[in-house]
Amino acid sequence: MSRNSRGRSSASTCFQFRNEVEIEMAGVSHPKICVLGLDCAAPEILFNDHRLKNVQRLMARGMWGRLESIIPPITVPAWMCMATSQDPGSLGVYGFRNRANHTYGGLSFVNSSSISEPAIWDHLASQGKRSIVMGLPPGYPPRPIKGMRIGCFLTPDTAKHEFTYPSEIGPEIRALVGDYPVDVPGFRTDDKVWLRDQIFEMSRKQWKVVRWLLAEKEWDYFHFVDIGLDRVHHGFWDCFDRQHVHYKPGNAYENVIPDYYVWLDEQIGAVADMLGDNGVLLVVSDHGAQRLDGGFAINEWLTREGLLVLNEMPDTVAPFAKLKVDWAKTRVWSEGGYYARIFFNVEGREPRGIIPAKHYEAFRDEVKQKIEALNDPQGRPLNSQVFKPEQIYRKVCNVAPDLIVYFGGLYWRSIGSVGHGRLHVDENDTGPDACNHAQFGAFVLCAPGLEAHGEYQGAHLLDISPTLLDVAGYPLLSTMQGRSLHAH
Repeated sequence: MSRNSRGRSSASTCFQFRNEVEIEMAGVSHPKICVLGLDCAAPEILFNDHRLKNVQRLMARGMWGRLESIIPPITVPAWMCMATSQDPGSLGVYGFRNRANHTYGGLSFVNSSSISEPAIWDHLASQGKRSIVMGLPPGYPPRPIKGMRIGCFLTPDTAKHEFTYPSEIGPEIRALVGDYPVDVPGFRTDDKVWLRDQIFEMSRKQWKVVRWLLAEKEWDYFHFVDIGLDRVHHGFWDCFDRQHVHYKPGNAYENVIPDYYVWLDEQIGAVADMLGDNGVLLVVSDHGAQRLDGGFAINEWLTREGLLVLNEMPDTVAPFAKLKVDWAKTRVWSEGGYYARIFFNVEGREPRGIIPAKHYEAFRDEVKQKIEALNDPQGRPLNSQVFKPEQIYRKVCNVAPDLIVYFGGLYWRSIGSVGHGRLHVDENDTGPDACNHAQFGAFVLCAPGLEAHGEYQGAHLLDISPTLLDVAGYPLLSTMQGRSLHAH
């Protein structure tokens, strides 16, 4: 078996693989699997910008297409849904923040211990394979695996907190790039120049670490998530999308998003050259991106409907956590975000629940219909989608929302604060934000012996891990909810 000595692009000539591209164990040869995750990558850009020569090259070699995300299409838990092939209900994680119990104490933040289902790298470890997982959320604190983990954007501060497993990798990364950024703190800002420069600086360091890890460390499975693309979209989508309500022709930042895609294409090309033709290479996003037309003040609406009762209305805009809620009279409350989580105050379930359990389902249908009937500021149907968790998930673990809502097909975000004096708002109550997540992301897959080529329709996020196992010659796992695209 020959060693891979590729390194044709200038970005990869400093690095050579130490390991053989194919690892032999028990007489079976398995190609390396390399996953390059582009958080929030939009298929309409990734597939149609012909300046992305390396992506186009991979598309010509393999299979590609839109990739349906989970409900809701949120970074956490989407990447772990992909890695485990389990839906959010089965993981018991419905977003960045979740109810820890049925009290009124607010939502708790997800961390790496929130996920208990085994991921693809755990299955590979059982067969003696080593993995490197970098930037995949939730990745803090970094949990031990057979291989290495480098923390994600949830890491508080890489200078003060342990962000790698094993811990000795941290000093090696600092020696390579200096301070290691996992995110751009304060990315919700109107300072576009600062934001653009910070995102590119973060990305340069992260991709340098990617190439170093690929070349110098032992691995059979590699998974990196570039969070910079998500930050570019949220910061600059209104400068790029001509349909955006705030788009101004000829603005100074119109090319920031396309330029970042071109930059990513160069990095993808460097990694593809390092891997060669004998490895499995997947470029994939957890969800897409689309314009944000505004926000719907869900708790403001609930107070008008008499479903959320306050002891007093705030004088100024106030977040839900600071509202003085009369729980003895409140039946429904919600939280803000890219989608709405609707919670009911149920008798015998919540401490001061008032919705009789026997009326729960009829009441839930009534609220669902009210939300579906909401209009936009011009009085036209908002066309919101309302989901019942047990109807969209294989099982429902932990404390799920009673309803999950996409306002206006995700063109409107959920505003949890109260005191706006209106239901439709232009401002995001968490800071400037130009886009929302879209239901469809993208994938491009190249692998030796891949039977399907060209555009593939009908792929789902949960199909990714079964497909990777299949194309690399590993047995599929019956516990995974997705299917292999290789056999269809």
